[in-house]
Amino acid sequence: MGAVRDDGLVEVGAGGLTVVVGGAAPASLSLYKRQAELVEDFPGAQTDGFSLVAVRDEGDWPRLVVTQRYSPAGGGFAPGVLLVPKRRQVFIGAGSRLLAYEARGGTWRRQWEDRAEGGFWQWRRHGKTVLMSAELELAAWTCDGRKLWSTFVEPPWSYRVDGGTVTLDVMGAVRTLELRTSR
Repeated sequence: MGAVRDDGLVEVGAGGLTVVVGGAAPASLSLYKRQAELVEDFPGAQTDGFSLVAVRDEGDWPRLVVTQRYSPAGGGFAPGVLLVPKRRQVFIGAGSRLLAYEARGGTWRRQWEDRAEGGFWQWRRHGKTVLMSAELELAAWTCDGRKLWSTFVEPPWSYRVDGGTVTLDVMGAVRTLELRTSR
């Protein structure tokens, strides 16, 4: 289920987890931060984009709150979140920053921070693999956050997944990669 709330935040739930996402700091942000077990702020220049990601599992308040200023922003560079409810895993991308959080032990913690070459575009899940697209990179992780591989790309580029194979087209040069094992 998903909804756009009165405060402009988007709320989406799956598998017992609810993710709240916003592009501006809501009036309730200080309350979110006081109630959360893990709060992380990634500051940046005031002209950069702003992103809020908050995750609630049980109760009324999010237990994980992540705010960040990010760059690049606009022009196709928007924040993105991918939720893997069964693994209690959240992937966040904004600007050049990639973050992963997990709560398999019951408490939310940051699993890793990485960089998206040239700026983050999107997350997509393909079975047990999560792919991240960026301006200059395509990368893969397992659904529980273990990095499998990364490869350089150059615009214009695209990919498609068929079974366990990624077909990557970079400026007309086509090659295939194994979804789970390529390096």
